[in-house]
Amino acid sequence: MSLPSLRAALFGAALLATAGCARAQQPMAGPLPAGVRAGAWTDLLAGGAAAHWRGYKVDSLPSAWAYDAASGTLTRTRFGGDIVTRAQYGDFELVLEWKVGPKGNSGIFYHATEGTAVIYENAPEMQVLDNGGHRDGGSPLTSAGANYALDAPVRDVTRPVGEWNEARIVAVGPHVEHWLNGVKLLEYERWTPEWTAKVKASKFAQWPSYGLARRGHIGLQEHGDVVSFRRIRIRELSR
Repeated sequence: MSLPSLRAALFGAALLATAGCARAQQPMAGPLPAGVRAGAWTDLLAGGAAAHWRGYKVDSLPSAWAYDAASGTLTRTRFGGDIVTRAQYGDFELVLEWKVGPKGNSGIFYHATEGTAVIYENAPEMQVLDNGGHRDGGSPLTSAGANYALDAPVRDVTRPVGEWNEARIVAVGPHVEHWLNGVKLLEYERWTPEWTAKVKASKFAQWPSYGLARRGHIGLQEHGDVVSFRRIRIRELSR
């Protein structure tokens, strides 16, 4: 191969590698509801976890949540409480990756208001779970990806314990979608008669503000188990 040809080949390989890295850094793709426009992505771990996260009803990030800058991973290691984003969001698309250990349990909250003693009393939750090892996996309504205790996923698409799962939540007005590993698990409409009836028939009936906020924090649950999150990104949506 001539020197010019070698240089061209090396240049082409470098471009492909760069493109591959760029694709790897992009959030997982997914369709948005018709007529919805998306803003720019915000990396919720850029600059360290404490720049974007704090404890529920406290100003600092609990030490139980450890951030490893080398791997870009936020891990709950011991008791320390739920955490929420410093910013609040209305209509949004959230993407992240999670993994749990055997029998692990956690959750992703959205539109949390801090108006109740604990986060689950006011904010809807996408369940994070070892379906096969935790008792909550025995009911679709409380299995991984569920709108906890209210809407079940269409099927179990979780990866083996210890592997990363790709979660995606889309919220536009009353419309909410839960996705996991590229599969739309469920969608529901808040504040409808059907939704109100489901809430009243659940444990959430005792908390009048449950699920009513149109804007609030994203939250990650501390549920007594080791759980890790990475590649947490969000963008605001508009019509």
